[in-house]
Amino acid sequence: MSAPVIDPVRPAAPDSPAGRSTKAQRTTPARFDTALGWNDKPGPAWALRILLCLIALGVFAAPFLTIFSGALTTNPSGSSLSFLPHDNTLLNFKVAGERGIWDYLGNSLVIAGGGLLLQLVVCTLAAYALARHRFRGQALIMMLFMMTLMLPEEVIAIPLSLVLGDVPVVHLDLKGTVWGVILPLGAWGFSVMMLTEFMRDIPDEIEEAARLDGVGVGVGVGVGELRMLWQIVLPLCKPALGVAGVLGFIMIWDQYLLPLIASKDPTDYTVTVALSILRTDPEVGSGVVLAGAVIALIPSLIVYLLLQRSLVTGIAAGATKG
Repeated sequence: MSAPVIDPVRPAAPDSPAGRSTKAQRTTPARFDTALGWNDKPGPAWALRILLCLIALGVFAAPFLTIFSGALTTNPSGSSLSFLPHDNTLLNFKVAGERGIWDYLGNSLVIAGGGLLLQLVVCTLAAYALARHRFRGQALIMMLFMMTLMLPEEVIAIPLSLVLGDVPVVHLDLKGTVWGVILPLGAWGFSVMMLTEFMRDIPDEIEEAARLDGVGVGVGVGVGELRMLWQIVLPLCKPALGVAGVLGFIMIWDQYLLPLIASKDPTDYTVTVALSILRTDPEVGSGVVLAGAVIALIPSLIVYLLLQRSLVTGIAAGATKG
């Protein structure tokens, strides 16, 4: 007599109730799958999470609310600042406009826009050369970029002022022009290092396949490399470019010492330098200074809100490399 044949146990079909319950169990987050081991069910942990979020929101939002409140108050004082304005007036913004704050804001926008564009172009080209090519002195060049991050602005202020007053070789005086502020910001070591590390993680097979498809073939060496960078490498580096754009804009926008030493006349000042002038003006109160601070804060907020997705994506992509 032959032994009975036993059918193997088959897994439940995905559309069956058992399959759906198994899938639901797999996709349902466990207790320690969320931040700090909290789950989404109401309870003590849920209440603690809400409380901590409110505390963090208050710590970060309190300075902004205080600035906006003081800017809308006629005569605010350091001891009476609050989160809500007292009389809701726009007089402070009017006085700040009469003191030329809008002209200073225009100078800052021109310098930030031109400086950021030049910085992204220079840093991208430098990062592409360091990441996708091998040549002698490559490590030395990277070390020089890193050394620029270690030098405080105060150390190079006097040499930079002398160079801007008489540029070597061409003997041009860039003081009093926007180029005196834009050109020193044309390269930033942080962006070069970040873009270099991001481009190094791009597989070589992608570049080889692009060359087989004709990218850069039949043209000059320089033109071919630029086409490879523009058509293949840059689309893969959008998250890193977003991070470089946001951080680069904030770095340029917050410049204080460079616009000060590169100017010849108070009309050349940026909005950050103008705020220090308003603060020392005995004819204006602290409300005018806070109104100027609000005006100076708005462009940074707009840039961050527009590029926050790229910023978060770029940071997350860099954290998950390797």
